[in-house]
Amino acid sequence: MLKHPAFVWILVVIQSIGGFYFLWGIIASVFGLPDLPIRWEWREFIELAAVVGLIFGAVLGVSLALTARREIARATSSRRLLAGQFTEEVQRRFKEMGLSPAETEVAWFLLKGMSLSEIAELRGTREGTVRAQSTALYRKAGVSGKAQFVSLILEDLLL
Repeated sequence: MLKHPAFVWILVVIQSIGGFYFLWGIIASVFGLPDLPIRWEWREFIELAAVVGLIFGAVLGVSLALTARREIARATSSRRLLAGQFTEEVQRRFKEMGLSPAETEVAWFLLKGMSLSEIAELRGTREGTVRAQSTALYRKAGVSGKAQFVSLILEDLLL
């Protein structure tokens, strides 16, 4: 049904014609306007087409809702998978740079946007130690600071 967009547009046109016809009937009866001069056969045909259009519209709505649910589940699964691969790829980059385990831990905290004092507190070390480790990892990465380091890692992975 969704593979044929012309079918959906035909359904919309049928529903719109039926809707306008029924709306005109209500407006005409409320304000005392003349009803549309249509033969009874055409009136029955319009009503039947509107009912069929409404039924197919409901079926299409349910189909779209189920498709959307499947796509959301697939996207969520892909995001989780991608997040796992992201972590593995960053870890591989850290190994290529030759970072020590302590420098790797500091690098992860830097990528998360933490300050040197926050990292020192989390690791239970002095800020000077974290500063020395971050300076060493910047040198190994060939950058001069935190912003360049984060940019280097993210650009390499995203491009």
